[in-house]
Amino acid sequence: MNKGDLVDKIAAAAGLTKGQANDSLDAVISSIQGALKKGDRVTLVGFGTFTVVKRAARKGRNPRTGKEIKIKAKNVVRFKAGKVLAEKV
Repeated sequence: MNKGDLVDKIAAAAGLTKGQANDSLDAVISSIQGALKKGDRVTLVGFGTFTVVKRAARKGRNPRTGKEIKIKAKNVVRFKAGKVLAEKV
């Protein structure tokens, strides 16, 4: 399923136009991104939890040359499925 398919399903389920459903989905995604950018945890009961975790700097290897390289530290988003979602999948 891609974003267009999701917009179609939201529009049909909520009785909205595709434009309204697209705007609603964009607002939800933007809100989640904003909260994660601030370092907050986003919990959607029954669906799951998004968190930001700091990944430490580490050494890696260039697969083409085998030369050792330094990989910088960065923040990554993690998702843990909620109980209801896990049971349905």
